Amino acid sequence: MNCYRIIDANINRVAEGLRVLEDISRFILEDVNMTKELREMRHIVRKVFSDPNLLNFRDSCNDPGFTISQTSTIDKKEDLLSLVEANFKRVQEGLRSIEESLKILGHYDKSKIYEGLRYKSYDLEKNFGLNKAFLNTDIYGITGEEFSLGRTNIQIVEEMIKAGIKIIQYREKEKSKFEKYNECKAIRKLTKDSGVTFIVNDDVDIALAVKADGIHIGQEDIPIEEVKKITGNMIIGLSTHNIEQAKAAVEKGADYIGVGPIFNTTTKKNVEKSEGLKYLKWVSENIPIPYVAIGGIKESNILEVKRHGGKCFAMISEIVGSPNIVEKVKSIRRLLNTI
Repeated sequence: MNCYRIIDANINRVAEGLRVLEDISRFILEDVNMTKELREMRHIVRKVFSDPNLLNFRDSCNDPGFTISQTSTIDKKEDLLSLVEANFKRVQEGLRSIEESLKILGHYDKSKIYEGLRYKSYDLEKNFGLNKAFLNTDIYGITGEEFSLGRTNIQIVEEMIKAGIKIIQYREKEKSKFEKYNECKAIRKLTKDSGVTFIVNDDVDIALAVKADGIHIGQEDIPIEEVKKITGNMIIGLSTHNIEQAKAAVEKGADYIGVGPIFNTTTKKNVEKSEGLKYLKWVSENIPIPYVAIGGIKESNILEVKRHGGKCFAMISEIVGSPNIVEKVKSIRRLLNTI
């Protein structure tokens, strides 16, 4: 019966998709818990239904799907995020096909197991730590037109991208919503075309409108729980200034936290006091989610920040205020590589 071929093909498809996700979780994200869950799920998929007819009815050489796949480019992946999304969809669609086919064969109880796995995959997709990969970089670029020597935010972002900065936050306090929207729309295109993660500061509506990768909020903005309801799977960063705020950010589901100010800063008014380097050191030893050090970080003091646990460094005036952003970033990276 061809239903066995459907089940056999989809068990393989689901297990293969889970293996891709497991490898990304294991080797790129280094997420022990997610890797374990994906591995256990993969084994369950293969063990729940192991009827000999699966092999008996297999006919891979004559499968028309192989020919179709060989001549199609629809499955082309442009980045890691696309790869993850595609494999979760492969897993979910395959599980649904197994589930329905088992019902036809009279294995209703087993079909419900696969149904449960399908719903579990939705949760795994939501909680998949790909957002951890975006902070696996050294410099977190932030716009600051007032410090940019007469250059526009668009020009600054173009220079940041040329310098190899992989995450850029749009931060603009004084402009109208309309101006910010138009700038973010242009920056979204630049960053998407270059594979750069794009974060919008504060303006959730603009982040959604331009399909940014994430939103960064402060302690006095809309509560993170409400932002998560609005933004779905969008990356959410939260500024923190002390241990209590860092713990709360983890509990409330922040994808990453800003840690600072590390030093005195002139780029932000009414800055909440922080223990700076001492607080950063605590975060590096106790907080499981990604973090970015921010506040007064310069080329002259960045090694001290690194020695206290800094891995990703946000700099505004030091970068946007440089006459040559590409050379400034090269210089900072050479310095970081000395320890």
